[in-house]
Amino acid sequence: MRRVFVEGLDVSYREAGPRDAPVLLLLHGLRSCSRRFEPLLRRLGDAFHLVAPDYPHGFAYTSGHLADVIGQFTESLGLTRYTLYMQGCGSAVGFRMAMAHPERVHGLILENAVAHDDGPGPDWSMRCAWRAWLRRTEPRLLVLWSRHDASRQTREAEALRRDVSTAAVHLVDGELDTAADDVAARVRRFMAKEA
Repeated sequence: MRRVFVEGLDVSYREAGPRDAPVLLLLHGLRSCSRRFEPLLRRLGDAFHLVAPDYPHGFAYTSGHLADVIGQFTESLGLTRYTLYMQGCGSAVGFRMAMAHPERVHGLILENAVAHDDGPGPDWSMRCAWRAWLRRTEPRLLVLWSRHDASRQTREAEALRRDVSTAAVHLVDGELDTAADDVAARVRRFMAKEA
């Protein structure tokens, strides 16, 4: 684990791979931590620079504030161009970062994360903004859904394909911790196209 200070907050992070390789910024969901990305760090660190921050403790948790802190975190590490890998609620942080600095985002990878405004949620206006941003920028987008929630993934996949013509949607047998080889292989192919 490494550490940097951002806004007086101690931000721990995991890192793997050569610093001059294409960057994959790994954003976990709020009930998780950077440790969940260890399978990707081990499998992809040969070809990519992977950075997985933990969200800091001891401040007001909002997606907007986290996006600001993690945005400053990337600046402190000198990360100027990256592909965002967003798991679960990490999409709320990542999309805010992407909308604030679209020039930094080379691609988007969503793992069991929401990227449209078709579902209920407390942040409806933000989902509408994401959808507008997705349609406007048409980013290269890889979406990974575990098969255990077939009805939800079907709704998400349909909405994403409608919103972003470049979306590649894949079903994965399990989560990252149980399907790491499959997830890593799909991410590797996606990143290779992005390089």
